[in-house]
Amino acid sequence: MSSFDLEETATEKSNGHTHNGLRHETNGENTNGVAELKKHYDEGFQVTPAYIDSLPDMQNSENTSPKVEIQHVGIQNFKIPLEIATRDGKMQHVDCSVTGTVSLEAYKKGINMSRIIRTFYEYEECDLHPSTLQNVVKEYLERLDTCSARLAISFEYPIKQESLRSGLSGYQYYPVVLETVITPAHNVRQFMHLDFEYSSACPCSYELSVHANVHKGVAAVPHSQRSVAKLSMAYDGFVWIEDIVDLCRRALQTETQVMVKREDEQAFAELNAAHLKFVEDAVRLLHEELDKDTRISDFRIFASHLESLHSHDAISVLVKGVPNGFTAQLDPFASPR
Repeated sequence: MSSFDLEETATEKSNGHTHNGLRHETNGENTNGVAELKKHYDEGFQVTPAYIDSLPDMQNSENTSPKVEIQHVGIQNFKIPLEIATRDGKMQHVDCSVTGTVSLEAYKKGINMSRIIRTFYEYEECDLHPSTLQNVVKEYLERLDTCSARLAISFEYPIKQESLRSGLSGYQYYPVVLETVITPAHNVRQFMHLDFEYSSACPCSYELSVHANVHKGVAAVPHSQRSVAKLSMAYDGFVWIEDIVDLCRRALQTETQVMVKREDEQAFAELNAAHLKFVEDAVRLLHEELDKDTRISDFRIFASHLESLHSHDAISVLVKGVPNGFTAQLDPFASPR
């Protein structure tokens, strides 16, 4: 041990002691003059208004970071069970994931994010209806004193699907997002996003298979694959989720099946042959149906065929073409599912 170590040890013995590398004074204070804190949870501690007023509120302090406006700040993946009305007059339980955000002015440091959650819980007994979402987002917009806000509720919506020929039925689950936006101009906009899975049999592969059958006398099978159409719709008034599912079924005809016996599998093969489609066909068929619905003011269709022939996917994007509406911009990192 060096003379410096001996001197330090002697000093510690006379003035205090060390523990886990920290030096403590013998009078109950550390080297910074702060009393040692007891490690104890007081279950009986009563919170008073005066005590709450004494708590530091960092989000309302001065913004010392760069003075830049933030478009969205808030919470994501907040879970809550809710009830939603079905088209046949029943109530359906759905487990929801909530994203709630507001804009933040450049001079403000941050927001009290718990206010978004607390506001939502005040409406937990209400059904999941556009009017409910509008009330929630207006409430926390006012409480957080900001100029724009967004609320998105995602869940899987079950609808009974009948088999093609066997008389069986099963639940098909549709990923849905209901979204409410209040713009800086205080306009309220409603959106619905829905994923629809279907089978796409390749027209080119079908013709090549038939050619092999006729000209070579050999069996050949055209390739088909599970595909997904991701719809985003701006709407006025009210739109049933079932209405959008029916629209997709009319447009594409080849929805993937839940309950399948041999007679259903054969029927599905016939159905695919009767409705061959490239990814270009899929978005155009959906466009035709969506454009007929006067409740839907704008829409975006993203279709992805998860190719069984290729090691890549085939995709297509089509929008209604409303000024300042949805664009065909692609997210290069988005998953097709």
